Amino acid sequence: MNRPNSLFAKLKDYSETENYPFHMPGHKRNTEMLGVSFPFNIDITEIDGFDNLHNASGILRTAAEKAEKIFHSEHSYMLINGSTCGILAAIHAVTKYNDSIILARNCHKAVYNGCLLNNLKMKFIYPEQDIKSGVSGSVTPDSVLLAIKACPNAKAVVITSPTYEGVISDIATIAKIAHSFNIPLIVDNAHGVHQSFCDFCGGEPISSGADIVISSLHKTLPSLTQTAIAHVNGGLVPHKKFENALAIFETSSPSYVLMSSIDNCFDFLMNSDEYFVKYKNNLLRFSENIRDLKHLKVLCHGNDDISDHNFYCFDYGKIVICTNGTNINGVELMNILRNKYHLELEMSYPFYAVAMTSVCDTEKGFNRLSAALLEIDEGIKSDGKSVPILKMPKPKASGLSLVEASELSIGECFCRNISNQYIYAYPPGVPIIIPGEIIDDEIMMYIDRLREYGTFVNEELYSKSKRISKFK
Repeated sequence: MNRPNSLFAKLKDYSETENYPFHMPGHKRNTEMLGVSFPFNIDITEIDGFDNLHNASGILRTAAEKAEKIFHSEHSYMLINGSTCGILAAIHAVTKYNDSIILARNCHKAVYNGCLLNNLKMKFIYPEQDIKSGVSGSVTPDSVLLAIKACPNAKAVVITSPTYEGVISDIATIAKIAHSFNIPLIVDNAHGVHQSFCDFCGGEPISSGADIVISSLHKTLPSLTQTAIAHVNGGLVPHKKFENALAIFETSSPSYVLMSSIDNCFDFLMNSDEYFVKYKNNLLRFSENIRDLKHLKVLCHGNDDISDHNFYCFDYGKIVICTNGTNINGVELMNILRNKYHLELEMSYPFYAVAMTSVCDTEKGFNRLSAALLEIDEGIKSDGKSVPILKMPKPKASGLSLVEASELSIGECFCRNISNQYIYAYPPGVPIIIPGEIIDDEIMMYIDRLREYGTFVNEELYSKSKRISKFK
């Protein structure tokens, strides 16, 4: 029954509006291209003839073999709990309790949760902030080498590439450095599954030597939300260890609707060349159309060049619209695009907003976005009231582990000025502060500024940190 106040009814009503999705999932609701069939009549469990995801030997094993062929991977695994379960499994597979691990500080909170489960000692790499846009730059090979020399007993290096904003790191060189110390490289590639099929964004991690790669299919490819894939390559991580870990973190009752969506996505990729050519042409046309922007800038598009930034490479499928130097901020820009132009972006920050594109975006959609940006650009100005790029703070460690800090009572947090939880803006889900780090004035000022400009910071934890700050 389709109740008028149900979630299904609300979703159906929204689907009939003219709002255009410049956000995930990657299928972009493009039913003209992908069809309209799904889902109740195919929602089953592991009945005879339909295989078992955790011991696949039939139709699901065939699907995995498709992925291994398409992605040129030794071992591929469908993920039904999104990239998160793959990240948790990867960290669990390579570490034991109290081990050490090296990770980029701008990793997603799922990486930190993986570290928390094994109480890992973390050595951070801080990607340099790009001064022109405010986004985190690439993780450099030199920074990885220095981190390994400072933490030679690390069980893995974990980095994100591309980032939410499309910044790509030199995976091939980083993998060689890590492997020279017999350390595996785990790449959170949640936003980069399309790299294997595009010639306009380098640094694809599987072919570059990463040992475990976790990618969200639903973010930039035609697959339903919550679908992802993991790949295990090389000899440093036995694939059976990853399988055993995955059995812990992935549901034992996987959705056949989601798995069929993944399999359909694989079939699409096997015959997708013409679609990716159209995608590239749409991006090139968009980039040309916005060359006349006077105030807004689009990262690595239009008149902005990658050589102006500290990026190894960039995912041109990410449209990062920079507002610094103008009299509007990123949150205001996102609201204007939503309310006036019916264009829904993926995320906003005080000094930029992100439109996420995919192979399923249409030429009409790109034209609507470029036209809207040009019209908005005509109506704004550059003046001294612009939102400055905020310097990302580097929180100080208290000496407590993630587990020790997580067990602190709020009273102990008051007394010691230490966080017992994560504080983050979402999206992108990168912690501003993690359990065990000190909440000082610099951190509080950064959070206050984010909120001042309309960025969402998880409310409960923010309120707790405010109380801690006032107590001190």
